[in-house]
Amino acid sequence: MDISKATGAMRKLLKVKYCGAVIVAAGSASRMGGIDKVMAPLKGEPMILHTVRALQNTDAIQEIVVVTRPDLLQAIAGLCKHMDKVTAVVAGGKDRPESVMLGLNALSDKVKLAAIQDGARPLITPQVIDRTVRAANSYGAAAPAIAVKDTIKVTQGGVILSTPDRSTLQAIQTPQIFDFDLLRGALKKARQDGAVITDDCSAVERMGFTVKVVEGDERNLKITTPIDLKIAELLLEEQP
Repeated sequence: MDISKATGAMRKLLKVKYCGAVIVAAGSASRMGGIDKVMAPLKGEPMILHTVRALQNTDAIQEIVVVTRPDLLQAIAGLCKHMDKVTAVVAGGKDRPESVMLGLNALSDKVKLAAIQDGARPLITPQVIDRTVRAANSYGAAAPAIAVKDTIKVTQGGVILSTPDRSTLQAIQTPQIFDFDLLRGALKKARQDGAVITDDCSAVERMGFTVKVVEGDERNLKITTPIDLKIAELLLEEQP
């Protein structure tokens, strides 16, 4: 008997825990050249609506909280009024970890798994969400990733210090999904320690927990610059 196949089959049969999602869209978009990327038009609709709809249409997600800037609360609440999984639209904090925590606090007591999704990833697919939820259901922490194509250099002061082995490098995407109590505890500890964390996986990793990596999607790009917005528009035009 193939033990690895049997184990994989058992994981697929495990009942998936109740999963709530926090969509983080509270940033200042400093690299967008004056474009408000949260509300930027993408195929005729505000970008954030694509992100919310992707989670709304995924069976593995049961409820959604959107975290955004105070000036966008009313506008985004209006966009989400027909999304029955959106239970709250709340104002973010002074940085991303605080915004994530505020989103977690707005989820219901039923949530056992917390999915943290960048609002600026409007092309996330149900397939990536589903396999990440299932991995987190089995391992307690999971994130999608894609292989790094470019050669990465470690630099300092304008010179190259070293070249990591590209075969070991992966670009982590969202949603990053965790046991709810694990993530909340990890974020609180990072805040207490004054630790600088660049994503939610970082908070969990520094607590000594392992994060399972699943297959991501090259189309699941993060809108960071005006060029990214144009690429996303082209990719959406290819979809039926």
